[in-house]
Amino acid sequence: MSVTAEKMLSWCQVLLNVDGRRPKRTLSEYLAMIPRMTSLGELPSGTAVLVRGDVDAKPGAKIGEEDIRLRSMTETLQFGQRHGWKQVIFGHIGRKPEESLRAVGKRLGELISCEVRLVEDWLDEPTMTIRDHVGELIRASAAGSILLLENTRRYNIERVLWKAKPGDLPKLAEPLSRFANQFGEKVARAYVNEALSAGSLDASSTIVPAAMDRVALGAYVAKEFDGPMLRCLATQLVVFSGLKIDKLDDLEAMIGRGTVQMVFTAGSLAMALKKAAAELDAKSFSLGVAEDPAHGDKPYYIPRDRIEQAKRMIAEGRKKGIEFVLPVDFVLQDGRSAETIGPGDQQFDVGPKTSELFERKVGEFIARHQGLPAVAFHNGVFGMFEDPRFAEGTRRFIAQLKRLKAAGVEVYVGGGEGGTALEKYGQPDDVTHSFTAGGTVLGALGSEPVPYLVALAMAARQS
Repeated sequence: MSVTAEKMLSWCQVLLNVDGRRPKRTLSEYLAMIPRMTSLGELPSGTAVLVRGDVDAKPGAKIGEEDIRLRSMTETLQFGQRHGWKQVIFGHIGRKPEESLRAVGKRLGELISCEVRLVEDWLDEPTMTIRDHVGELIRASAAGSILLLENTRRYNIERVLWKAKPGDLPKLAEPLSRFANQFGEKVARAYVNEALSAGSLDASSTIVPAAMDRVALGAYVAKEFDGPMLRCLATQLVVFSGLKIDKLDDLEAMIGRGTVQMVFTAGSLAMALKKAAAELDAKSFSLGVAEDPAHGDKPYYIPRDRIEQAKRMIAEGRKKGIEFVLPVDFVLQDGRSAETIGPGDQQFDVGPKTSELFERKVGEFIARHQGLPAVAFHNGVFGMFEDPRFAEGTRRFIAQLKRLKAAGVEVYVGGGEGGTALEKYGQPDDVTHSFTAGGTVLGALGSEPVPYLVALAMAARQS
């Protein structure tokens, strides 16, 4: 399905929600619009199928080491092999253009017991043309073969929407439409997204579907969304932490759904909420360097508008009976614990009194929900846990996740650093489910839809 520059402009305006053009849909509504992989089952043997893969991995020496994302793709790839498709996997690794998917292709071959051929230098970017040898390789491949295009982020076109402004889109529409059309004309006209973690505005995830006749969610992605992701929408206890203050938007969206009863926070989120609560109660609370304009270019800086947002959240939450469990002490930059933060100080972890408070409040939640269905969602870590001086808060709370599950609470961990902490301080079966994609989970549960779901929904409607 060829896409014009005019249509691509409209497509991108929806993706970026220019002037509110993106329809307001729930996660369930997006999922209902997108076909599943089994809908492509009638495609004849020998059909080329594009697979947007979750290939951002650096596999270790043997199967099972650092390859969980690759293992998540095997059901989809094996389904395609059984149907005789010529599958062309593409995706990115890391953020450096020079990084290669060679080791990824080797491990995928080991996982599905077949050769995965790496296709290098596949795009002539000045002319936005997919090179002829790509089509030649696809045509020469046997039914059931698998090819892997080299790192998509080697090409600037993959990343142009990352920081694009509405005014940039008219100039980007032509090269983006050509990029998408080249895939439709020279590679495949059917597209499967099996890249749960690829939640950014990469062109491979959000633009290429515009030129496809058929699109679908892969087996693993569909299971993650249709099962645990939707279940997280019923969260009653939420644990939110981390350095990025914009997570406040996602927390606000989760609270706005009306199921959350108790909120535990740490990191920058806690700092904003802590100061907001103090001001609502006619008290004061210093954030130290986190509120110093001289640090305005630092990731830990918390601007005033975020404090005002936090005040609205707490005020509305109190009316609804939501309990915000905030830190009462902090581990500062020099390793000492304190209940206050001085003008030149910065917090790097919650303190021991906060851990005790969190443990007590977890107990209260368990007691309140004995014999009743309950869901808890945990995202992020409490401090700079990669440094042993600032890891204790995170370590102690991971044990609370196991405690919640043992009490009958469904416990979901949102991937990312939270998943890493679970691996370090606990066991996978300490929780109900741990996602492999932190950013995508926040997008699905938070304030903005996952970009590739928006793209796939648009593509499904036009097919």
